[in-house]
Amino acid sequence: MVSFVTPVVPLFVPGSRPERFAKADSSGADAVILDLEDAVAPGDKDRAREAIVAHAAALKSAVVVRINAVGTPWHEADIDAVRRLDGASVMLPKAERPEDIADMTRHMARSVSVIALVESAVGLANLPDILATPGVVAVAFGSVDFSLDLGCAHDRLILLAARNEIVWRSRAAGRAAPIDGVTTDLSSPEITEDDARHAMKMGFGGKMAVHPRQIEPIRNGFRPRENEITWARDIIGAASSGEASQVNGEMVDRPVIERARQVLRRAALV
Repeated sequence: MVSFVTPVVPLFVPGSRPERFAKADSSGADAVILDLEDAVAPGDKDRAREAIVAHAAALKSAVVVRINAVGTPWHEADIDAVRRLDGASVMLPKAERPEDIADMTRHMARSVSVIALVESAVGLANLPDILATPGVVAVAFGSVDFSLDLGCAHDRLILLAARNEIVWRSRAAGRAAPIDGVTTDLSSPEITEDDARHAMKMGFGGKMAVHPRQIEPIRNGFRPRENEITWARDIIGAASSGEASQVNGEMVDRPVIERARQVLRRAALV
């Protein structure tokens, strides 16, 4: 299995806009998703693919290429392009069948980290097998397309069960924490931050951004608040000294100590 760390703020950039690649690279995002799928018109697919091959190696951020889905006219050419990019991960949209992922990694002819983008009821139903497929390091939730597939509202409460399943099945399979879907409202940083905090509380490791203005709100959502950091430091301090089994009325046992360590690790990363 290829080593993979879930990016907190991966930023989408259309593959057909190479003039934006460097800006995305310096935006504060910890990964750049060079998109060959939804953000690129059919007539621009070849040009976008060529731009990614020409410029991706110059980026300092982690590079993920979202290719076109299995069954599209561009899928195989996308695989050939990513194969030429050492170190780039691949995001497979409409991930539904483990055999499609296995075929893709076999044709890649090199070790590659695959992020399976779950965007349908079939993808969610097949999630255990998808997570067990060699090469898959993490799952991302395509919540907008998932809602379209189900005919349901793109609503936090309605999608709660799907998000929860993606998180716990990723953990059970020993994969990296999953990546949550995008916030489509670009007008309000508060909405983006609140969505990011919701994702963090559910156990997601990051959240995809579609515009640079969403980067800081997402980071803020995943960043522990000052009272959480203070709490964690108090717990770790008491545990290290062996002086207390309670801190501010809270019992201090192993799960509480591990939770405090998680908070401090997240604070150091975000």
